[in-house]
Amino acid sequence: METGKIRSSASASANKSQSRFPLQEQFLQRISSRENLDRFIPNRSAMDFDYAHTMLTEGKKGKENPSINSSPSREAYRKQLAETFNMNRTRILAFKNKPPTVVEAIPSDFSVAAHQPKAAKPRRHIPQTSERTLDAPDILDDYYLNLLDWGSSNVLSIALGSTVYLWDASDGSTSELVTVDDECGPVTSIKWAPDGRHIAIGMNNSEVQLWDSTANKLLRTLRGGHTARVGAMDWNNHILTTGGMDSQIINNDVRVRAHVVETYRGHQQEVCGLKWSASGQQLASGGNDNLLHIWDRSMASSNAPTQWLHRLEDHTAAVKALAWCPFQGNLLATGGGGGDRCIKFWNTHTGACLNSVDTGSQVCALLWNKNERELLSSHGFTQNQLTLWKYPSMAKVAELTGHTSRVLYMAQSPDGCTVASAAGDETLRFWNVFGKPEVAKTTPKTAAAEPFAHLNRIR
Repeated sequence: METGKIRSSASASANKSQSRFPLQEQFLQRISSRENLDRFIPNRSAMDFDYAHTMLTEGKKGKENPSINSSPSREAYRKQLAETFNMNRTRILAFKNKPPTVVEAIPSDFSVAAHQPKAAKPRRHIPQTSERTLDAPDILDDYYLNLLDWGSSNVLSIALGSTVYLWDASDGSTSELVTVDDECGPVTSIKWAPDGRHIAIGMNNSEVQLWDSTANKLLRTLRGGHTARVGAMDWNNHILTTGGMDSQIINNDVRVRAHVVETYRGHQQEVCGLKWSASGQQLASGGNDNLLHIWDRSMASSNAPTQWLHRLEDHTAAVKALAWCPFQGNLLATGGGGGDRCIKFWNTHTGACLNSVDTGSQVCALLWNKNERELLSSHGFTQNQLTLWKYPSMAKVAELTGHTSRVLYMAQSPDGCTVASAAGDETLRFWNVFGKPEVAKTTPKTAAAEPFAHLNRIR
């Protein structure tokens, strides 16, 4: 529409300019003998004023008013005299130099380019159906657990009952990592280490196992920290942070025998959400007590429970969904359960709530788009959908449906393009929701000029 408007306005201006040209020509015509007598300044060095005077006076009388005394001999004498003095010229005013070309105040190509609209960025196509769907039998339909994760080595892990399976996204192969004993299971949480090789498995009996996925080997079991099931975990380098139904949050240094190095106490009920910031400086925790805590590592203490930096009580239901913003380090998004249904945004430096959006249904998980300013949320009753939001306007970009039960778990591929979702309907779906990142145009680097290259070398 914008292009059409510009074309019509351009043609209208062209018609107007064409309609002005005749008026200018009429204005320049000589209407009376007193008008436009000195409009052009000729090159006077090329003029013959005597001849011009003769042609304007005597010449005019001879042509328009022939003399009565004219005779053939007189006419022959006049012609001979004209040839002798080079008077048979037809041009009176002589211009030796061409007039200068008109310089446009605004170049035509510039004026057209100025009105051309900038090329709009093509809108990304978002498929409305899942790219792939896998069966996930025996997955626990439990809001407080975290049973899906996608590691940096592009291997997705999912806990189905008491068994942990690995799905290699590069070739689509599936393998079984471990099936825990009945007295230990079922598995209540899983989390890949940053190296994409080691994985932590939280269990119903309060223990945490560390596995080497490449060697398919159990490395160690963390005991003695929690007294109830471990439903939430996250890594911060070599520190594995665990949250349990006993309301405790524990930092475990997996390199040492006495692995419990810090304890965070602030929740009164089960901890169901844990996320470290990208800097590793702040930890966000959410619980079934509707509380959100922000913890700072600078306040950590090994002798006594660490005091929280912020205690936020705005949610009115359990806080499980947590997501740190990838392009703003102190921005945290949180989602509330069925009695709250809100996505809230926080400045974790000040503890201020920046915005709150009522989604209309239980918020189960949150993921930021790494390539665009977008946020993806997964929901429960009634639509069991994935909703893509534009940040910060929080306008809905897309709604993805397909699950028939609440979408409890989400994980993002290492490249940030694909999202995996698992639901109580025992399906694992893959969505190409975030699209491929734009490839930055690289300018070829020119070789730096060698200092004093223009001088002769001294050998």
